[in-house]
Parts: sequence; C-alpha cells; structure tokens
Amino acid sequence: MPLAERWNQVERGLDPRWTEATLTLAIADDAARSRAAALLGPAGPGVGNRQIRFTVSTQGAGIGPEAARRLLRRIDGEGIVGRLELVESRGVRPEPEEQVARSLATEWRAALDALPSDWSDVVAELELHSSADVDRAAVLCAPINLMQSTGRPGFRFRCASSRGDGASAGMVGRCLERLDEAGITGRVRITRALSDVHPVGTQGATFVVGRRPV
Repeated sequence: MPLAERWNQVERGLDPRWTEATLTLAIADDAARSRAAALLGPAGPGVGNRQIRFTVSTQGAGIGPEAARRLLRRIDGEGIVGRLELVESRGVRPEPEEQVARSLATEWRAALDALPSDWSDVVAELELHSSADVDRAAVLCAPINLMQSTGRPGFRFRCASSRGDGASAGMVGRCLERLDEAGITGRVRITRALSDVHPVGTQGATFVVGRRPV
C-alpha cells in the first residue's frame, strides 16, 4: 500500500477530535531510509536504526495532515517502500454520550424538520471529520453540485424544495446515505433558508455568502 494511502487509512481511524499523532516509518534499506528522512525534513523526524519517527498535529505544533500527505506522496514518488504505523494519538476525547454519532442522512432529515413548512431554498454545509475523505465525498455527492468554499474539510451546497437553483431534498438525502455507507463521517447543517419564494423569470433566489453569490 502506498504510504500516502496508508496515512489516509490511519487518519480515518483516529478520533474525530484528535490533535496529535505519532507515527513510525520502517524502511529496511539504509540509503532509502536516509532519503525518506530528508524528504520528511519539515516534520523534524527522528531517525533510528531501522525506523523514522515523526509527529502530525492539527494544532500548529508541527506538520498538519495535508502536509504529511504531500511529504509521503513524495516518498511514494521516488519508489521508496516502507511500513507506516501509528504509535500513539492524543486529543480531546468526547463524552460517552457524544460517541454515538448520528448518520449524515439522519442529521439532514432533522435539519429539514426544523424548517418552516413553506421553506423554498436553503444553503447547507457538509463538514467532514477527516480531510482524507474530501475527494471520495466529492465523487459520491456529485449530483448535488458541491462547492468547496467552507474553509474546512467539506463543502457548501444548495437545496430547493420544489423549484429553483439547487438539488432536491431527496437527492441530498440519497447522497448523504452514500457517505454513511462508505463510512465517511461528519456534520451537515443548514446555514441559510428562505421561505415562500416564487421566482418569476429567474432560476430562483441568490444567496450572498462572504460577498460571493451562492
């Protein structure tokens, strides 16, 4: 398994609120290990007899998850073979009642139930727990025209009740069910909503978020 893909696997298995992960990269060949350590230079790795040890942080204390992915891809690109393993992780553990996360499809239905009965257009955000899931989520949710503009791992999208610019509520629900089936976790919430909109000669209402139309 490529090292970058193995990191994706490790990251998906971490607690959603992890802050630091310590990893080891075992490489048998001395020359290859030295080269890999050089490529991992920004992480400040420690080099042992047969292993390289480094830390990934979400708090700015070291390289972040995306930087780790880029560095490991460089090692993969040079054909260096190794075994990446998680040694330990740290972070704020959720309380027991928080550990049972609702599915994304369930959260979506709950968000719709909270809207007034005459809602017509909404803007919603899908925030993913792991940045490693962004590409896969984009493929599974392609029918709802995701916009990657939230500033976090995730997307913004529009939904319309009957007409206008946006996916239907049912289509959004089906796409979120695909994410649930794929084991992709996160949160979905409605950030803006309009009621009783009747477009005449247009595709529907225009939302402005951060001075940009959505």
